[in-house]
Amino acid sequence: MTRIVLDAMGSDEYPTPDVLGAVLAAREYGVEIFLVGDEAKIRPVLAAQNPGNLPIHIVHADEMLTMQDKGMALVLKARRPNAKNSMAVALDLLKTGQADAFVTAGNTGAAMTSAYFRLGMLPGVDKPALAAVFPTATGTCVVLDIGANPDVKPENLHQFAILGSLYAEKVRGVKNPKVGLLSNGEEEGKGNELVRAATPLLKAAGLNYFGNVEGKEVIGGSVDVAVTDGFTGNVMLKSSEAVAKMMTDKIRQAIKNGGPLAMLGGILVKPALGKIKKMLDPSEEGAAPLLGINGLVFIGHGRSDALAIKNAIRVAKNAAESGVLDAMRAGIAERLPHTI
Repeated sequence: MTRIVLDAMGSDEYPTPDVLGAVLAAREYGVEIFLVGDEAKIRPVLAAQNPGNLPIHIVHADEMLTMQDKGMALVLKARRPNAKNSMAVALDLLKTGQADAFVTAGNTGAAMTSAYFRLGMLPGVDKPALAAVFPTATGTCVVLDIGANPDVKPENLHQFAILGSLYAEKVRGVKNPKVGLLSNGEEEGKGNELVRAATPLLKAAGLNYFGNVEGKEVIGGSVDVAVTDGFTGNVMLKSSEAVAKMMTDKIRQAIKNGGPLAMLGGILVKPALGKIKKMLDPSEEGAAPLLGINGLVFIGHGRSDALAIKNAIRVAKNAAESGVLDAMRAGIAERLPHTI
């Protein structure tokens, strides 16, 4: 049985969405779950769900990391060997082999810093990358980095491409995924200095390299993996989410204000609109993997509800059962032998 350790103090409304999502996941996906956090807060929420014999365990942690934990203070809390915050306790369970994957909806910076210091990096990888799954015209596209590293070097994009390709193949089930380099033009030679310097590295990486892609090619489904720096990826992610929300709100408003015929049309197209809404809903994916870390780490949004937590656990389960971590170790060693 796959074992997931969940930071029960992660979401903005902790621990209720976290615990409810864990119960839903345990019932639907057959996973064993460790809820890490303040037992006095977690236990009554869990008991109210009548978990019965579900394999859900509470692991007490005295402290938690918040949005106020930054800079050197965060580093000290993240790396202290005997740290008692919920992220550190949960990650230590993963490190010692008592769990197969870690999920949190907590402070992204705290999660990345804690994972870096407590788990370390895969050999040959310099920086971790957050990977988001974007809906496209033909399916999905794994985009990385979406915010872990605003500033990177060409070598980092090279590493991200290998990690993203293996994640798309092993976890998303994409055979021989096409990898694109996000740029402001399709032609080779376009882009900033970073893009131009990364191009020969990706061409020689032994991947199914597509070339430069603009944002419209990513959304259009031209590639299965799009590689970029964390600054650009984060802007693309938040812009895409804002556009998706605006479009659904505008359609809803137009139907509401369009009179009886528009209301009737709205009823007729409601099933189709529901499918589109589900495709654009970030909670359907639940969390983004932090690739490059020597362990399976998934980070969700602080606004996560029980559905998002449940889906984050599903994604983590699929990754753990896919063998993607071993594939990444082997892939990095094969394609970057000089760094090992």
